[in-house]
Amino acid sequence: MATPLRSNRDFRLLWMSGLFAVLGSQMSALALPLLILKETGSAVQAGTVGTVSICAVLITMLPGGVMADRVERRRLMRLCDVGSLLAVTALTVAVWNGHAPMVLVLLVATAGAVLNSVYAPAAFGLLRAVVPPDQMGQATARLQARTATVRLVGPLVGGALFGVHEALPFTAQFLGLFLSTVCVALVRTRSAAHKKAGSVLSRDELTAGLGFLWRLPYLRTVLLVFGLGMNFAFGALTFTALAVFSEGGRSGLGGGFVITCVSAGALVGALLAPRLSPDRHIRALLVITCWSCVLTAGVLAWLSSPLVAGLLCAVCMCLSTVASIGFLSTLLVVTPEDRVGRVQSAASFLSSIVQPFGPLAGGALLTALGPRNAFGVVGAVLAVSAAVMTLAPSVRSGAVPPPAGPAAPDDDSDARAPREAAPHPAPGAPAPREAAPRPVPDAAGPGAL
Repeated sequence: MATPLRSNRDFRLLWMSGLFAVLGSQMSALALPLLILKETGSAVQAGTVGTVSICAVLITMLPGGVMADRVERRRLMRLCDVGSLLAVTALTVAVWNGHAPMVLVLLVATAGAVLNSVYAPAAFGLLRAVVPPDQMGQATARLQARTATVRLVGPLVGGALFGVHEALPFTAQFLGLFLSTVCVALVRTRSAAHKKAGSVLSRDELTAGLGFLWRLPYLRTVLLVFGLGMNFAFGALTFTALAVFSEGGRSGLGGGFVITCVSAGALVGALLAPRLSPDRHIRALLVITCWSCVLTAGVLAWLSSPLVAGLLCAVCMCLSTVASIGFLSTLLVVTPEDRVGRVQSAASFLSSIVQPFGPLAGGALLTALGPRNAFGVVGAVLAVSAAVMTLAPSVRSGAVPPPAGPAAPDDDSDARAPREAAPHPAPGAPAPREAAPRPVPDAAGPGAL
C-alpha cells in the first residue's frame, strides 16, 4: 500500500520548497517594476523587465528540458537554487545600498528565467520519483492549491513591504530561496537521468519532447486546442473584460474585481481537484470548461456587469484548474521516465507561447469593434475550440502511450531512488510565470496546462 502524501517526507519537502520560492517571487514580481519606476521614472523600462523575462523563458524552455533528462534531477535543482540565490543576493545588496542599475536588474531577471526553465522540468522528474502514479492527481492538486494561495497573498505582502522599504521584498525573496534550497537539499529521493551523446542544443534533443507529444493523438489535440487555442482566447477574454469594466482606465474597481475573481477561481479549483479525481474524468472536465468559456463570452456580449463577469470568469478558471491538474497528472504518468523533462518543457512551451498575444488581440478587437462585438468574436473562437474538444475521436480515446523503445543506460545507477518511478500506462497532461523555481507550473487560464 502506497504511503499517504501527508506521510511522504520528500513530497512535503518539495511542497514547502515551492511555497518559499513562489512566495518570494510573487513579492518581488510586484516590487521589481515599482523599483524601476522609482529609480528611473520610466514605465517603458519597467515593462522591459517583464518582456525580457518572458523571452528568456521561451528561448531556454526546450534546452532546459534536455538538461533535466541528462543530469540527476535533484542535483540539478540544487544547482539552480544556488544560482538563483546568488542572483537575488546581488540585487538585494544593490537595493540596500540605494541604487540598482538597470543592467543588474535585467541580468537578474534573465538569470531567474533561465534557471527556472531548467529547474521546472527537473522538478517534474523528481516529483514523479517521489509520488506513485495513483497519487499523482492528488499531489499536483496540492501543489496547485499552494501556488494559487501564494498568488493571492504574495503581491499584497510584497507591496506592503515595499511601502516600508524598497529592499524588504527582495530580502524576503532571498530568505524564501534560502529555505527552498534547504528543503531541496533534504530530499532523499534521486531521479537518475541517462547519459546521451551529442549537444544539448541539437535538433533531435530539442524536439524530442514535441515529437513524443505529437505521436500521441490525445496529447497532441489537447495541447493544440486546449493549450494553445483556449489559452489565447481566454487571455483575450479576460483582458477585454478588464478594459471594459475599468471604464477605459478611469476606474480600476470593476476590472480589479474580475482579475481577483480569476485568481480566486484558480484557488477554489485546486482545492476541489482532490475530491473530483480529475485524472479519471479529464475529457468531461475539458469539454465542460470549453463550453463554460463560450457561455461566458456570450453573456458578456449582452450583459455589462463586472459582478457577473467576475463570477463567470471565476467558474471558468475553477474548471480550467481542475482540468489542467487532471491533464498534468496524465502527462506525468504516461511519459517515459527518461523523457519526462523534455516532454514537460515541450508541453509548457506550447501552452505558454501564445499567452503574450491574447491580451494584444483582445485590445485590438475592443478598439476596432467595440465591447459587444469583441466579446462575440472571442466567443466564436472559443466555440470552435469547444467543438473540436467535444467531437475529436482522439480526445474520447484518451492517452495511450506509444510502444517503449530500448532503454538507455543509467548514468548514476547507485544513486537511484528507492521508489524511482518507471513508466506506467495512463488510466484514460503551464508559467512558467515566476522568476524563481517551483515544482509544478500553475494554470493561468483555460488551456494553461
